[in-house]
Amino acid sequence: MSEKSQFEDRLLSLGLARVSEAAALASARLIGRGDEKAADQAAVNAMRDQLNLLDIKGVVVIGEGERDEAPMLYIGEEVGTGNGPAVDIALDPLEGTTLTAKDMPNALTVIAMAPRGSLLHAPDVYMDKLAIGPGHKPGTVTLSMSPSERVSALAAAKGCSTEDITVCVLERPRHEDLIRELRSTGAAIRLITDGDVAGVMHCAEPEITGIDMYMGSGGAPEGVLAAAALKCMGGQFFGKLLFRNDDERARARKAGITNLDRVYTRDDLVRADVIFAATGVTSGSLLAGIKREPGWVTLETILMRSKTGTVRRMTYRSPVR
Repeated sequence: MSEKSQFEDRLLSLGLARVSEAAALASARLIGRGDEKAADQAAVNAMRDQLNLLDIKGVVVIGEGERDEAPMLYIGEEVGTGNGPAVDIALDPLEGTTLTAKDMPNALTVIAMAPRGSLLHAPDVYMDKLAIGPGHKPGTVTLSMSPSERVSALAAAKGCSTEDITVCVLERPRHEDLIRELRSTGAAIRLITDGDVAGVMHCAEPEITGIDMYMGSGGAPEGVLAAAALKCMGGQFFGKLLFRNDDERARARKAGITNLDRVYTRDDLVRADVIFAATGVTSGSLLAGIKREPGWVTLETILMRSKTGTVRRMTYRSPVR
């Protein structure tokens, strides 16, 4: 039996949820404490410990950085018991360290797992990202379109005015021109300070989140995680790597990327069935945050499988130890 055929996503999915929950629980005591590094390290330690309990031969392909830069969960690190299927793992133990430190909305713990060799080994560079939700024809929007053309195209596909479209954008100085052009169309803009995996995920449930499209540049590793989520939830994702210097181009080549101008689709970034879990740390429009009460802690996790298209929302309540 091949390693890929052993990827029993149904059996592995609950274990992945436990990994995500462990990281969230570890960061709970640091919400609003102003210490980003401590919150991140707590989540990293807990996620790593829980991953090593799973019967997998796991390799971290999207992690906390290169081996020399990250003490744990670095790119290339092997995790799991070594007894089980060979898998790729993409993770962000705490997506929104600043959000956690300041007790702001939409901090999550995020992890995805797929058969070995099926997740893009994205270098730690920027990626130009574009995402919309499910139910639209291929080519409805493209990266080759201008931002205003994308808004007009999506409005036409939805049968509405451009003023009825809401675009999620990461609030950064580099996006000032993008925001200016989007506002010229009459579209609304939801600015987020951090957490662009959650930003992309918002597009999959526009009737709940009120967001129709995601646009702008952010980390390429987070782009792979976002694509994994949309592969489960439905929706289109496009990404193109952005390079500021030769060192970043060298990182891409080291990761095995030869075409530096390629536009990646969702299924280019995630080439096989994937399972995805995210747990709320601070409350937001996707997930409830960690709730602490005397003797108990409660949290919410979303667990998804692309093979079946199932999306589970689970509430976990545990006594405080």
